[in-house]
Amino acid sequence: MAAETGPGAAVPLELRRERGMVCVEYPGVVHNVSKMLPTLGGEEGVSRIYADPTKRLELYFRPKDPYCHPVCANRFSTSSLLLRIKRKTRRRAAVPGAEACPKVMFEMEILGIISTTYKFQGMSDFQYLAVHTDADGRHTSMYDKVLMLKPEKEDFFNQELPLYIPPPIFSRLDSPVDYFYRPDIQHREGYNNPTISGENLIGLSRARRPHNAIFVNFEEDEVPMQPLEAAVQTWKKVCTNPIDRKVEEELRKLFDLRPIWSRSAVKANISVHPDKLKVLLPFMAYYMITGPWRSLWIRYGYDPRKNPDAKIYQVLDFRIRCGMKYGYTPNDMPVKTKRSAYNYSLPITVKKTSSQLAMQDLKQGLGPSGMASARKSTSNKYKLKDSVYIFREGALPPYRQMFYQFCDLNVEDTVSARPFSWHL
Repeated sequence: MAAETGPGAAVPLELRRERGMVCVEYPGVVHNVSKMLPTLGGEEGVSRIYADPTKRLELYFRPKDPYCHPVCANRFSTSSLLLRIKRKTRRRAAVPGAEACPKVMFEMEILGIISTTYKFQGMSDFQYLAVHTDADGRHTSMYDKVLMLKPEKEDFFNQELPLYIPPPIFSRLDSPVDYFYRPDIQHREGYNNPTISGENLIGLSRARRPHNAIFVNFEEDEVPMQPLEAAVQTWKKVCTNPIDRKVEEELRKLFDLRPIWSRSAVKANISVHPDKLKVLLPFMAYYMITGPWRSLWIRYGYDPRKNPDAKIYQVLDFRIRCGMKYGYTPNDMPVKTKRSAYNYSLPITVKKTSSQLAMQDLKQGLGPSGMASARKSTSNKYKLKDSVYIFREGALPPYRQMFYQFCDLNVEDTVSARPFSWHL
């Protein structure tokens, strides 16, 4: 729509709501769009990133270099307009003097609505070129030696090359972080540093979080007869409503039915919040670390090593080999993995915080309050399917690696699934 210039003039425009657009704030001056798009992965790459809200848009300043580390853009929801303005000037050649100034017209058009914007707010990762520096300081490119752009003969793979194994990424963070280093502690004169021991040495892994559980090795002589006093007090603090007391009674009946259970089997028979189960299990049973009943919870006072009937509760480590090295593609694998290196979190992925239960809900449990329909839907909210601990012949397990108990194997050939005898 064309409009004459004038101070404070309002021009009506047509808004095209059906035309949705995506904005990319490119960190550079674009002179050639055909050269700019390959740095973002092309139209196909931008469309693929836009289809997944958890991905960040990658910008490669050297798109033909496979060792180029990208700059990542964050995704934001916006409500902007893309406005195109054309300035047209018409000169008056026949009018002399001051009236010979050109006549200026503006044409404005709203092209569409921008609902998503990608902004490059982080720093670029360190770059490492495929260049070898000789002893005399001369630089030699290694791209033609490490990249196979066409079918090569055996000599290409047997040639002598300098060691060049750069990591896929140098820094996991692309935004500056303040570490807030504290100054050194000034001790008084005569102070001696303590000797290094297991108590004050910082290990490579975090310490085990205290849930007041009792851990027993297979070689130990005795098993605990009752829980720790801290475990009893912790469960009393958490057990604040009738639903929690009902869950406690259901778990007690399970251990009366059989003395050894896995965590997955308990979660498949009782609907309880995972955080509450961490407190309830140490109140009911102890944890076996090693031996044929490893990773299982055993009722207090019950020693499976001295009871021949406990052999049916032994653990069976069952695994399925269906990885990529066995000929399967990621889309054709019959059983998925719990976690995979292919899903390793890199800066190109945005972690979405999962919805967590509030502390008030944790103290109140599922709670008797609310409508009847709500109570019915939450009765089995945390309950798992029985396939997480029961093996059925002819059915695939939910994960590639499963820890079954022999009593949960529903197979006809009981000879091949015969447990071993381990007794003291």
